[in-house]
Amino acid sequence: MTATDPHPSPHPTPRPAPRPGSTRIGRETFFLPGPTEVRPAVLAAMTRPMIGHRSAAFRALFARLQDGLRTVFGTQRPVFIASSSATGLMEAAIRNAPAGPVLALVNGGFSERFARIAAACGRRVDRYDVPWGSVHDPAIVTTRIRDGGHTTVTVVHSETSTGVLTDVRAIADAAHAAGAVCCVDSVSGIRGAELRFDAWGLDFVLTGSQKALALPPGLAFAVASDAFVGRGASENRGVYFDLAEFATAAARDEAPNTPALPLYFALDVQLEAVLAEGLEQAWARHAAMAARTAAWVDELRREGIALAILAPAGHRSPTVTAVVLPPAVSAKAVVDAVAARGFTIGTGYGRLADTTIRIGHMGDHTVGGLADCLAACRSALIEVAKPG
Repeated sequence: MTATDPHPSPHPTPRPAPRPGSTRIGRETFFLPGPTEVRPAVLAAMTRPMIGHRSAAFRALFARLQDGLRTVFGTQRPVFIASSSATGLMEAAIRNAPAGPVLALVNGGFSERFARIAAACGRRVDRYDVPWGSVHDPAIVTTRIRDGGHTTVTVVHSETSTGVLTDVRAIADAAHAAGAVCCVDSVSGIRGAELRFDAWGLDFVLTGSQKALALPPGLAFAVASDAFVGRGASENRGVYFDLAEFATAAARDEAPNTPALPLYFALDVQLEAVLAEGLEQAWARHAAMAARTAAWVDELRREGIALAILAPAGHRSPTVTAVVLPPAVSAKAVVDAVAARGFTIGTGYGRLADTTIRIGHMGDHTVGGLADCLAACRSALIEVAKPG
């Protein structure tokens, strides 16, 4: 607390020491591809007393969160925290991007959303579409930018609708080769899939709280490079998502507007566990869960249930798997049968709603907990897919 703070908080919020077992979920049952399961200790943190968001206590909290979030993103830059869904920072990416046309890389439902947001913000948007479940060719990205004069590329790192993982470092390099910046949606990527903002020379990366960070929905996070901020649009940035506002506030260890304090408290507790595990260990854990899910699909195929993974080998997200169902098997029927066994998974998204199921293996989930869910899914599929 500083001596000059006119409104000292009566409720300082030091980060609590981790309790034995506090990094475990308990029985793992909630395997949606977001929101994901949240530990009781994280939920309990949201009941802390309020503090003034212009107080010394808040500035200490904000500075502590910055330290942890910088590690998560692999950056020395400030991490912007928005009290919004990740969609808000997708809009911020467009409103703050350099003036000029946008090349949208579309290979699923959320990359489609990025393209729609860019158009809704008044940008000319050209699309580079590939089939859902596929990835884009970086060489074509460079050619398309040079031919179209695009200033900005949008791409999704982990496409939650299809379970596809894009090599965003290669895409960003391709954009830079043609003089454009690259905006990356890593909503279901950050913490689950490797991403190193500074080392990879990225421009803008955003994520949400409710995926691999294993927090309740309601916060979004982003990092922007000097090049991105320096070339940013000078008009029509709005107010709530103006990155200059975020940067000015962050320099004072403050939020640019009234923050969702309970979620900040939850983030404080969860970052303790995230840092204790380590990012490389988290990446390995998520990769192991994805591998276990792929092996499960192979096992069921050998048993006569014609499943397939939508994403091609080598381009599979470590946080979510979209499983293609046999013909005439309803995704809703499978999800309902899994729910009857005490587990929650997701149907497909958008055009894949009834032909795929999605299993979210992200956040604090473990290979052991996932195995229980997959056993329930196997039983449900045998029931739903049996003849007659």
